[in-house]
Amino acid sequence: MGMTVAQVLRPVVDAALGTEVPVRIDCWDGSSTGPADAPVAVHFTSRRALRRLVWAPNELGFARAYVSGDVEIEGDLLDALTRFDALADPDRGPGVHVGRDTVAAVARAALRLGALGLPPRPPAEEIRLSGRRHGQGRDAKAVSHHYDVGNDFYALVLGPSMVYSCAYFEEAPGAAYALEDAQRAKLDLVARKLGLRPGLRVLDVGCGWGSFVLHAAKAYGVTAVGVTLSQEQAAFARAAVEAQGLGDRVEIRVQDYRDVPDGPYDAIASIGMAEHVGRSQLSTYAAHLHSLLAPGGRLLNHAISRRPGPPGDPKGDRTSFIDRYVFPDGELHPLATTVDVLESAGFEVRDVESLREHYVDTLRAWVGNLEASWDEAVRLSSAGRARVWRLYMAGSALGFRSSRLGVNQVLAVKPGPGGSSGLPRTRAELLDGAGSRDLSDQRPVVAREAVAPATSLGLLVGSALGRSLRGPLAARRDVGRPAFR
Repeated sequence: MGMTVAQVLRPVVDAALGTEVPVRIDCWDGSSTGPADAPVAVHFTSRRALRRLVWAPNELGFARAYVSGDVEIEGDLLDALTRFDALADPDRGPGVHVGRDTVAAVARAALRLGALGLPPRPPAEEIRLSGRRHGQGRDAKAVSHHYDVGNDFYALVLGPSMVYSCAYFEEAPGAAYALEDAQRAKLDLVARKLGLRPGLRVLDVGCGWGSFVLHAAKAYGVTAVGVTLSQEQAAFARAAVEAQGLGDRVEIRVQDYRDVPDGPYDAIASIGMAEHVGRSQLSTYAAHLHSLLAPGGRLLNHAISRRPGPPGDPKGDRTSFIDRYVFPDGELHPLATTVDVLESAGFEVRDVESLREHYVDTLRAWVGNLEASWDEAVRLSSAGRARVWRLYMAGSALGFRSSRLGVNQVLAVKPGPGGSSGLPRTRAELLDGAGSRDLSDQRPVVAREAVAPATSLGLLVGSALGRSLRGPLAARRDVGRPAFR
């Protein structure tokens, strides 16, 4: 009798991770290896999964196998990724060992199981952009790839609030305090930090589906302009503006932030947009926003950050799941870089607040929405697209929980004559809000661009599976790209 697939794969697992690994591997021939009651189960549905990993023994190879359905992970994906992360970390688990024994075991398994051959075609959801990196044309394509998935798909994932950035949980999430409450609190937190009041003129760069400009106009009486590169976002936001009777106070444009010519504005919000700018354009971004503000005007820059250290290859990691499937050309920067660039452009940074833990709760809620309506999500997009979102949101939640990723609100002011800031003397006064606002029956009905972002997948499933085939992934880019805002 010939060997089962599980028996062929067992030496690969033993060589890479050791013999006492709490993971069950189910194979396409019905065989299994590993504890029957293991908390994590990985299902190889086809030998094509192995061929993908042979040709790309890294994060990208695993992502292709998962997105195509050649590999499935049973149960709570965030819990599974957490356990894989612990296994791959030598300080907490066995670590990933790649030596001659592992290479030999992989070669024997691939040959015996017929996994050698031409590389399988990547899933249709994978993209590789052409043109000058962070040129306006390429940036428009990158934004369209992520945000023009379909407004109905976003509504399913985001829920009634239709807000696609880190929420602000003033209470613990639960039946009495839902995601919609936390998103409403976030919109108002931004408005209060900007000191909005009737008569002010506000710009929202990367306005997404218009959530902030609608909230600012309705609750604070400002006039607002929102710019986005996504046609679908703009159409949705314009419809919401008309439905709420705010056409005389809110304008939505399909426009690159670099092309906004009509300052001065009294306040600018940039929520989850800076991740798309790129390090090479970050100084241009800060300088242009500074030029659009009136003296004493405020900027609220809300962005995901990575830990300090070298940014890696500025042309992008060729094996990055996030770059190929989620946020092409997206780049994260350390918080210190953002502060330095803003102040170098002439801003004075006045307040910094981390919302990192809030993003974990936000992402959990989004994954829950997706999984609860999985069949509808597949119908609205594709099975591969739904898997992309599930993987990137769960991976990002782990990235934020483990502090590999951060998300920060940086409040800066363009000093007025004599260096005056116009800001209150205490933070309590700042957050109390300077405007006259009407928050009765406020319900955010459209959303903005989301987070970022978490290429911590290279240290997650890619670490435990992909790295078992080619060696530990460099720590350069595993926290260097966005998954949401």
